Amino acid sequence: MRIHLIAVGTRMPAWVTQGYQDYAKRLPRECTLRLVEIPLGQRGKTRTAAQSRNEEGRLMLAALPRDCLVVALDVEGQAWSTETLADNLQQWLGSGRDVALLVGGPDGLSPDCLARAERRWSLSALTYPHALVRVIVAEQLYRAWTLSTGHPYHRS
Repeated sequence: MRIHLIAVGTRMPAWVTQGYQDYAKRLPRECTLRLVEIPLGQRGKTRTAAQSRNEEGRLMLAALPRDCLVVALDVEGQAWSTETLADNLQQWLGSGRDVALLVGGPDGLSPDCLARAERRWSLSALTYPHALVRVIVAEQLYRAWTLSTGHPYHRS
């Protein structure tokens, strides 16, 4: 199974890339994490936030692997504990399907992305910078993996 982190934004600061890669490379082959960067929709006086969000959404949906489970990271989604994420990760591994995690841009996810998602996951009621979300998701997936396998990292 592969987890595809489909996120709006390119050219991240070095600390974001390094933090993401550090946790992504720790995951085993049977649960690889792959980042797909979607360019930020054009913004300006002639484009509304909704138009930009919809442009990003079209690109995100086009990047989805065939027959994957789609999970939208959305503030209105369900908050998961680490244990819940570990359970979900085990279910995903057992399903044989790839998983796509969608992270929107500054204006969130398009209505089409939210409609396509089978589940919605809220990292927090707080708003995080989109770059930081990549690092948090990678770390939490690694933490969930270690919890499931009895690795001592989870206790830290």
